[in-house]
Amino acid sequence: MVKNIFKFKFSFISLIIFIVASVTITFIISKIIYSKNNLKVASTSENININRVNNDCLDYKITRLKGYKYIKPIMFIDNDCQSEKLSYIKTEVSKVFDFYKQNGSIISASFYLKDYLSNNWIALNENEKYSPGSILKVPALITILKMSEINPQILSKKITYNKVYNVDVHPKYVSKNAIEFGKSYTVKELLSYMIKYSDNNATLLLNEIIDVKLFKKLFTDFGFKEVDWNASDYEMNVKECSYFLHALYNANYLNLNNSEFAIELLSKSDFKEGINSSIPSNINVAEKFGESGDLNTRQMHETAIIYLNERPYLLTIMTKGKDINNLPEIIKKTSYAIYSQMTLLNNK
Repeated sequence: MVKNIFKFKFSFISLIIFIVASVTITFIISKIIYSKNNLKVASTSENININRVNNDCLDYKITRLKGYKYIKPIMFIDNDCQSEKLSYIKTEVSKVFDFYKQNGSIISASFYLKDYLSNNWIALNENEKYSPGSILKVPALITILKMSEINPQILSKKITYNKVYNVDVHPKYVSKNAIEFGKSYTVKELLSYMIKYSDNNATLLLNEIIDVKLFKKLFTDFGFKEVDWNASDYEMNVKECSYFLHALYNANYLNLNNSEFAIELLSKSDFKEGINSSIPSNINVAEKFGESGDLNTRQMHETAIIYLNERPYLLTIMTKGKDINNLPEIIKKTSYAIYSQMTLLNNK
């Protein structure tokens, strides 16, 4: 009788354990299937709603390249909202901007930061509009390299600098390296002068052979408003200005060789007054700066990729002020505040 009771108890306990285990396994499998189904939706949708867990974005905004019948290549994949994990960097930059606003050095300023290791981003005053100035030489570079993918001979085409251009542009930061009147240069050499030295005459020469339709298409491909080629200005915000270097880093608009070549040119810029001056010389920086504005308000901007060990990041800083002499220092201080925090993050 005792043996029979023992067998009954043992069988009953086994049954309970079996039921609990079955329910647990079923629950786990259901969660996995649910997660996979959600992942499939997130990877195929172009417009995804924002969801948050632990104050971080779970979903992504996907920008795809249009114009093809059967394919839609992915251009950019971004978290759909700013990262809470980088919010302390925003706080530090706010202190820098507030200081220079109080002493009258700036009217307004914005920054955009993209951490390529985590794909997180953060921005401040991201909707403020600016005139990019010479940063627009980057889409000109991309356009001509795109042209070379259709016609490789274009880079070896020679153009003679024999025309004086009348432009109402008087930049403060002018390189000593510039093309010389009466000499001929290949398109590839002119690209080098345009990007490394921000040479306006080289840019104007290139404008004579650039495919304007392709240049305009680049902007609409990126989701921006169409460019008026004859307009004197094209306003953009700090995040939009970042997407030119972003596309080169991703190598998803140009082929691999042209993307590499473009960033190599940007890494040889001789402008050292802003972001470059805040970064140790052993760390590569690929950058383009731009000046713009009028007599009342001057603008100075810089967009760059900083190759911080295994944590490269993209940084764009845009500023407005009454005296352009003050603006590179503000870009430098902002960049240093971000570099310091990114270094700490990289060392964790």
